[in-house]
Amino acid sequence: MTLQSKRIVAAILAFLAAVLGVWAGGFPLSFYNDFPIGGWHWVSLLGPYNEHLLRDFGATMLALLVFTVWAWRTPTIEKLRITGWAWLTFAVVHFLYHLLHLGVFTTAHKVGNVVTLALILLLAVLLVMPDKRVSTKGHS
Repeated sequence: MTLQSKRIVAAILAFLAAVLGVWAGGFPLSFYNDFPIGGWHWVSLLGPYNEHLLRDFGATMLALLVFTVWAWRTPTIEKLRITGWAWLTFAVVHFLYHLLHLGVFTTAHKVGNVVTLALILLLAVLLVMPDKRVSTKGHS
């Protein structure tokens, strides 16, 4: 991947982190009841409300947001790859947890959970991939 394409991936992850971080961190009961959209109850089906846990998740997202925006604003392949490793660490643990707790969801919501969490995992993988070197051979 090129530096520019990695910046696009970082921008997408930053947007997701901002939405999730502000929502879960600032409005944990709403996040518990309404994530990902009202009536779907992806979080509330997984156990009783825990304000501390939800605010911690929001804080994690906000921390990833700060790190990701820093890498996006002052981009180098190395900074973006390190940011990818941070996201990948989070995404693998989060994905595995949800993969092991799909039993409470309908089939459509199981698919929705897996697809959305796999997308975040894929975006993180894209950031850690080696950069595409631009060849200058044969050019004058």
